[in-house]
Amino acid sequence: MEKATFGLDENIASAACYVLTWVTGIIFFVMEKDNKTVRFHAMQSILTFLPLQIIIWIIAAILSAIFFTAAGLGGFGLWGIISLVITLLWIVMFLLWLFLMYKAYSGEKFLVPIVGAIAESQVK
Repeated sequence: MEKATFGLDENIASAACYVLTWVTGIIFFVMEKDNKTVRFHAMQSILTFLPLQIIIWIIAAILSAIFFTAAGLGGFGLWGIISLVITLLWIVMFLLWLFLMYKAYSGEKFLVPIVGAIAESQVK
């Protein structure tokens, strides 16, 4: 097994790129200079989870603003819908996170739609 960042085996370093989502993606992308597989997983982690996290924050802010506006008009029932939407988004992100770590650890190069191709082009 080929060694990578911090003396880790390639599959462990690849999976570690996803551990703290885009944060570890940045760390491994900056630290790893030679191993293209680890660099791919690091870039894919950054390009997948940073935008997803920002989108969830924006949606939460917008839905909360709608709730507080509607609350003045008696719209307290909206809070359940807002909570459900945000929770579902976090669950999807969590499942994607687990899936990508598993694939990376298994040595598989799974490309997330759209960002996977971009990540691949950044490490060539």
